Amino acid sequence: MESSSVPSLAAIENWPVPTAAAAVVRADGTVAGSHGPTGQRFPLASVTKPLAAYAVLVAYEEGAIDLDEPAGPEGATVRHLLAHTSGLAFDENRVQAAPGTRRIYSNTGFEVLGDLVAKATDIPFADYLHQAVLAPLGMTATTLEGSPAKDAVSTVDDLVRFAAEVQAPRLLDARTVLDAMTVTYPGLTGILPGYGHQRPNDWGLGFEIRGAKSPHWTGTTSSPRTFGHFGQSGTFLWIDPDVRAACVALTDRAFGPWAIEAWTPFTDAVLADLRR
Repeated sequence: MESSSVPSLAAIENWPVPTAAAAVVRADGTVAGSHGPTGQRFPLASVTKPLAAYAVLVAYEEGAIDLDEPAGPEGATVRHLLAHTSGLAFDENRVQAAPGTRRIYSNTGFEVLGDLVAKATDIPFADYLHQAVLAPLGMTATTLEGSPAKDAVSTVDDLVRFAAEVQAPRLLDARTVLDAMTVTYPGLTGILPGYGHQRPNDWGLGFEIRGAKSPHWTGTTSSPRTFGHFGQSGTFLWIDPDVRAACVALTDRAFGPWAIEAWTPFTDAVLADLRR
């Protein structure tokens, strides 16, 4: 399947990567366009986090856990962990700040969440993610092969299904998804990996929020309400409510200067196509 009403998707051909695939899905679930091998599986790296967060929110709606129950470091809650404000360090079980005072991006926090849901439901987190999110959405090519922070493998086709769900939720109450895409603990500063210190470093529940961040991995014309995630494996998923569409791009080259140079003009071109 190749790009149709979004001709700018073909620009991934010019990215300095061995393989890339991309697609745009509108809020009504229709695929506006795609390019590249959309059925090929790629490691997602941190694009795993929105999937894991969605499963945590299903567990919350099912009553297995509560967003304001204690979790992680003393004084922290599930909500703190989802919003990267628990105080846990990036990749080790060490407390660097009091809960709710700084935005410290933490893989460890998502591993704590995975353990919490597994214990509360008596289902290993990878299985819970499959039952709660992947299977209902028909994401048959997606698996979690380790950490809920970074070890999912998926395809563009599957992530299009997820992006359609987030824009028109069926698995969660729309109010829960609105909370996930709304700034949690506003005003906190912190480092956005790859893009440096941000004041503020806005985040929702498992989703990063663009806000007024600069520099940023989305477009210069992306709305402040844009939310999503990128991964160190050269992957991203953004949803822009103002254009009622989402874009997924997966590659097999690690994030680096090439991505910083390529992704923003790419997104601006995609948004220009969507606004036509």
